[in-house]
Amino acid sequence: MKRKNKIIVTLLLILTAPVLISAKDINSNAGTTAFPFLKINVSARAVAMGGAFTGLADDESALYYNPAGLTGFEQNRYILGYHNYFADMQSGFVGYIKRLSETKAFGFYFNYLNYGNFTQTDAAGNVLGEFGGSDLLVGISYSLKKNYNLGFGVSSKFIYEKIQDFSATAIAFDLAAKYNSDRNRWGSGLMIQNIGFQMSALGETKDKLPTRIKSGFFFNPKGLPLTLVSDLVIPFDNDIFFAIGGEYYELEPFFIRLGWNSFGSNYRTSDSEDSWAGIALGVGFNYRKMQISYAFTPEAELGESHRITLTGEI
Repeated sequence: MKRKNKIIVTLLLILTAPVLISAKDINSNAGTTAFPFLKINVSARAVAMGGAFTGLADDESALYYNPAGLTGFEQNRYILGYHNYFADMQSGFVGYIKRLSETKAFGFYFNYLNYGNFTQTDAAGNVLGEFGGSDLLVGISYSLKKNYNLGFGVSSKFIYEKIQDFSATAIAFDLAAKYNSDRNRWGSGLMIQNIGFQMSALGETKDKLPTRIKSGFFFNPKGLPLTLVSDLVIPFDNDIFFAIGGEYYELEPFFIRLGWNSFGSNYRTSDSEDSWAGIALGVGFNYRKMQISYAFTPEAELGESHRITLTGEI
């Protein structure tokens, strides 16, 4: 195998590990799309609620989960996120939301993933040195509120991937809508994510992007300091999965969050006894004009994942 192909295969093995670990009943399209880092959820708050945030989308991570939610802010906002992933991988998310008017908002963000360092060898197993790789997404979002209840959003994204001396690029779009009830007791959201195409590839062939349809719902039970959320995700390259979660805010400015994502079962091997994969939990704390959030997600044989996010008003 050529050295270039070895590098590509190595990175694909890491990024598609959840699919490869769960070898039973694998969808025939699994692992066939480019830029799998686009599937990694962002924001400690949203992740702690199982990643079920399409319908709620009421904080700065709406840039990722549903840009139709950007008009919900009265002031300009920011988000800074760090993710300590498994296998020495690390990622971050930086975003800014500009309020244009009562019905319009603009935002931009950066999302990156660093793979860490890998040992490079030749066909005989001799060590030649080390190499690394990373992914970068630059996004621009726009949101328009039609009325109090209904809003729409769109994001355009430029995606860049580099592995040693090889690189790939793509263009993608997100289209979204969000509905809130009159008293904000409940709401829903819909988004088509990662519609686009690959402009250049690491190898000789170009692959499709991980397009998916996401629908979400949130509910605030009357008389209870609790927000409940759920998402249904339909990936074009894998099986349907869903997520549920909740946020308890009776102790505000302290928040407690818990969630579960059915995709977590893919992190377990067939004989795994780890029943926690898919579970997420986290906390948040408001301080002046900012919130600090933390999320913990055990991912079975792959290890543990930690996220810290800082959001606030400018």
